[in-house]
Amino acid sequence: HLHFSGTVKIGEISYKLKTPRNPELVPVKYISDSLPQTVAQHLRWMMQKDLLGQDVFLIGPPGPFRRSLAMQYLELTKREVEYVALSRDTTETDLKQRREIRSGTAFYIDQCAVRAATQGRVLVLEGLEKAERNVLPVLNNLLENREMQLEDGRFLMSAERYDKLLQEHTKEELDTWKIVRVSEDFRVIALGLPVPKYKGNPLDPPLRSRFQARDIYYLPFKDQLEMLYTAGPNIAAERVSQLLSLATTLCSQESSNLGLPDFPVDNLLPALHVLNAFPMLSSQQLLQRLYPYSSILGKEGRSAVEGVLSRFELLDGHRQPAPGAILTLSVALSWLNLVSVKPQVPAGAKELRLPNSSPTFISTPSHSQLMAEMMQSHMAKDICLIGTKGCGKSVIAREFAEILGYSIEPVMLYQDMTARDLLQQRYTLPNGDTAWRPSPLVTAAIEGKLLILDGIHRVNLGTLAVLSRLLHDRELDLYDGTRLLRWDRYQTLKDQLQFSDQQLQERSIHSIHPSFRVLALAEPPVVGASASSSSNRGQQWLSPELLTMFLYHTVTPLAKAEEMGLIQGLTPNVPMEAAEHLLHLTHSLRKTNDPTAQSLASSLSTRQLLRICRRLSQYPEESIARAVNKACLSRFLPSLARASLEKSLDNLTYSISLGRIKEGVLTIGNVSAPVYNPNEKIKVPDVLFYDNPQHMMVMEDMLKDFLLGEHLLLVGNQGVGKNKIVDRFLHLLNRPREYLQLHRDTTVQTLTLQPSVQNGVIMYEDSPLVKAVKLGHILVIDEADKAPTNVTCILKTLVESGEMILADGRRIISAEGKSNTIVMHPDFRMLVLANRPGFPFLGNDFFGALGDIFSCHAVDNPKPQAELAMLKQYGPDVPEATLQKLVAAFGELRSMADQGTITYPYSTREVVNIVKHLQKFPDEGLANVVRNVFDFDSYNKDVREVLIEALHKYGIPIGAKPSSVQLAKE
Repeated sequence: HLHFSGTVKIGEISYKLKTPRNPELVPVKYISDSLPQTVAQHLRWMMQKDLLGQDVFLIGPPGPFRRSLAMQYLELTKREVEYVALSRDTTETDLKQRREIRSGTAFYIDQCAVRAATQGRVLVLEGLEKAERNVLPVLNNLLENREMQLEDGRFLMSAERYDKLLQEHTKEELDTWKIVRVSEDFRVIALGLPVPKYKGNPLDPPLRSRFQARDIYYLPFKDQLEMLYTAGPNIAAERVSQLLSLATTLCSQESSNLGLPDFPVDNLLPALHVLNAFPMLSSQQLLQRLYPYSSILGKEGRSAVEGVLSRFELLDGHRQPAPGAILTLSVALSWLNLVSVKPQVPAGAKELRLPNSSPTFISTPSHSQLMAEMMQSHMAKDICLIGTKGCGKSVIAREFAEILGYSIEPVMLYQDMTARDLLQQRYTLPNGDTAWRPSPLVTAAIEGKLLILDGIHRVNLGTLAVLSRLLHDRELDLYDGTRLLRWDRYQTLKDQLQFSDQQLQERSIHSIHPSFRVLALAEPPVVGASASSSSNRGQQWLSPELLTMFLYHTVTPLAKAEEMGLIQGLTPNVPMEAAEHLLHLTHSLRKTNDPTAQSLASSLSTRQLLRICRRLSQYPEESIARAVNKACLSRFLPSLARASLEKSLDNLTYSISLGRIKEGVLTIGNVSAPVYNPNEKIKVPDVLFYDNPQHMMVMEDMLKDFLLGEHLLLVGNQGVGKNKIVDRFLHLLNRPREYLQLHRDTTVQTLTLQPSVQNGVIMYEDSPLVKAVKLGHILVIDEADKAPTNVTCILKTLVESGEMILADGRRIISAEGKSNTIVMHPDFRMLVLANRPGFPFLGNDFFGALGDIFSCHAVDNPKPQAELAMLKQYGPDVPEATLQKLVAAFGELRSMADQGTITYPYSTREVVNIVKHLQKFPDEGLANVVRNVFDFDSYNKDVREVLIEALHKYGIPIGAKPSSVQLAKE
């Protein structure tokens, strides 16, 4: 390369430099000192295309390499860049023009494509396969003829045509015609993945034909090897070449024919930084972080990978004695202390405290090893923790932050999250102007926090794509034109241009704090599930593209002894014998290969076991069987699973007395609680309620959990009295409630805000959820199973850490905080009602997604004795014989529904309605009145016959002709 005055040469091709008008938009620090030959050839090709005035498309496997090539070229030719990461949320306005309102007038602001065209910049479009089909054709004419009609009436015209017109007309005339010249320096560089091989939308032929393509594959072996040698001077050369050979093999055609995802070759560099600092790490351990094959692949895939590993002699995990491989925390920490002068360890991390950390964290050997490994990885790259739900990912993340002195920024991800929710949201100022609000993710990057992305397995890949540049390069372009630069690039820019921080901020350029890190939490990918399966549960989310973004760590399930230690540490008063029984049961369920047992085991996560033990330490006389049945919601399990659970448990029953209030103390059964003294009496529910022992048992149970500070979830069939129980419960406790009913169209926004327009400005009022949090009311969430689980999952952070970010940027926190926060009132609680999972209920599996955050209670129809007593209160004048017939007949129908003979679970509500009718109109025959319930089934022949038979058995002559009403009169 030769730099003459204003010319760059690559080989024999030279390019005349122009002085950039906005030098702060020229990429810096992308070119390395020694350019590999391959890179030079790529750059030479790009220069040829540039001189021809053609747009280019760099296509190749996932990873940051293509983007860095584009940036190197732009740095070399001193060009300003407009970068946009396409996602499935990108729209035409993101590319062309966006409408803004200032002091009551709407006007248009040019977006990246228009700015690049008019200012002569290079537009870098990353991730063409992510954009929804038919968004990108807006660029077709701009690519082909350098023309574009804009929303504000202007017309972009190619430089040649414009200059021709200038010979005949004046500049003023062209301005009045609103014609704008597209600079002759404008170019487009598109970056994309080849789509049949990877996930995404294929390229539209008319769009594809407008680009010149170049295959940008990983660097050749020899170039890559030299780069890695320089990165890891402390590592034996043989080890480095073994690792690289493995990576190359796993990216080859044969491997992908076996169905193995590409190895993230670009991550070898950060991995070698780790290995260089900790040479005693085994290669196998390191590879698990780069390529967590045991989580992604099925049995055949795993053995294929292990075959490759042994071929390159990388199965060295078992050779070393275990303690040698475990870096104890103190070693890792003292090492971090030594190097804290160097920039790769977060500057600004407080002095590192040794783990005498938070009292709620009980250290177990496997967790402290995991901590040490995470510390190693976090020097080099962002981390992703994979573990089943309730296994302690969030606790580990918090502890990790605690030890390193980070402040945490938790972001709960959900399925229909858009790129806007991740980066910047639109809002209106009080005077009606439109503005952008940075998301917590952006503020965390600027302030250098630890960003926790909770639930990365839920987000759509096409949305996550907007983060890839942040994760790889620590750079980010936002919708309002703000640019975030990596810390050292920001410094270089400042020095080169002699700008102050203030001047750069006026140009909307900020630095990303050097100690900013991302820690993602995810549930394990479903092995063998196809990537395209639409259901969220069976999603193979860990794609080759995501592999390049993080180093992966797996939270291994705790050993029995460790889990025991944890339980004793967190619930010191738990009866030992009970805890041992519980663990024995759980671990025997976890070990079996029987899928029903495993689904039971997933309900008994560590989180759920701790909840049971907290309860046992408070109420030691309770039976474990009940606790386990409750945690698994055994009442609603399929009969097979229920039988296998009952085999492992002996059921116990006990009786209970009714609720009494005496001198401001409520007593239900053996549990007492003070009655609340509310400010808003109106909101305390009052409901017609007839006491019956069964509902009282549920309420005693609820009160126990309520006093332990749990949020409750009531699950049951329709009409068994869930709402009545909750209202009665709150009435007895004298607690005000807020009520939210969920449905298909509930969104994360509507859960937190209710928009209303006042004087032409959108004002947001607090939703019942926010009111309840502020005032300490009880939030009753009804029909929770009807809302999409991705919406309800944002309740997780609220329940677990008492934090949640509202749609208008405020945040709920559990303790006193800065402005723009809402402090959660200590009396706030959630009571969630849901129908049981499974047919015929048409809901989503709320229990499966979020069950283990709540304390669950199954609500059932009252037992015959109790039901009869209750019906007497509804129909005091109805003959007792009639009531007994009804109770018996419906009891039979319910057991048929449980066995699956009929699908509809007949409930108490149905019987109560029949009795109400008979009470009011005593002359009507029973057969006639029960039709109010059974006419729903009159068109289904099989069901009808089963029903008639069952009702006749108890002397309810249904199905006879209406004319013979006399039959029913006794």
